[in-house]
Amino acid sequence: MCYDVKTKLESQLRRAKRFNDQGWKAELEEKLLPYMEHTYYHVSGYMHPKLLIYTNDKPCIPTLSIWGLVPHWIKNNDQRLKYWNNTLNARGETIFEKPSFRESAKNKRCILYVDGFYEHHHFKGKTYPFFISGIDKMPLAIAGLWCEWVDKETGEILNTFTIVTTKGNALLSKIHNNPKLIEPRMPVILTEETEGLWLEPINSEYQRNEIMNLMQPFPENKLKAHTVRRLRGKQAVGNVPEASVYYRYNELEVA
Repeated sequence: MCYDVKTKLESQLRRAKRFNDQGWKAELEEKLLPYMEHTYYHVSGYMHPKLLIYTNDKPCIPTLSIWGLVPHWIKNNDQRLKYWNNTLNARGETIFEKPSFRESAKNKRCILYVDGFYEHHHFKGKTYPFFISGIDKMPLAIAGLWCEWVDKETGEILNTFTIVTTKGNALLSKIHNNPKLIEPRMPVILTEETEGLWLEPINSEYQRNEIMNLMQPFPENKLKAHTVRRLRGKQAVGNVPEASVYYRYNELEVA
């Protein structure tokens, strides 16, 4: 369900570099970079890392945001801590219906850039991690939702986000075979042509339908995948360059 990603600072700045001159860098270096990890070779959403997103409010300037959407109606930190592990992903098919996501789906959509994402394959009672990335080695633009939550105790404003998912393509159907799930899933991956549409405001039923039409599996011929070292448990490789490097499991029958 895309709970694990690889993302470098350079990749997260992809959109800013495409649309801005050099003026945005000073603000970024002063306000954002000291508070974030610059390279995640592997990071789990359950760690609630701070990553750069591009919101519909600031489509070309990155915003530091925490993975795990916290709806504005969450009352306090105790409720937030119990809740936000359940909002790392949002099913694209129901984002306009679920209470956790519907307000953000209407008014607060965002994009996150990653170098790739990890999924686990189930085989004979064990799980094997795969790394999935673009065939062209370029960062992937992932559709997301965001929200600002105000801590009433401190007045602090937290910017948070979730990754939107859709049905898995043929490649993910081979990999993401968790028996507890109804179907394989994958993040909604946008193209340069559809990024703008994802960030546009919704003022009509037609525009809402256009957003829903983006909930499509990314073409499998534009992605590649390979097995990698363990990401979880005692053998977890950690946040090191080797996390996304090919690793062979002799017992595994999936190429």
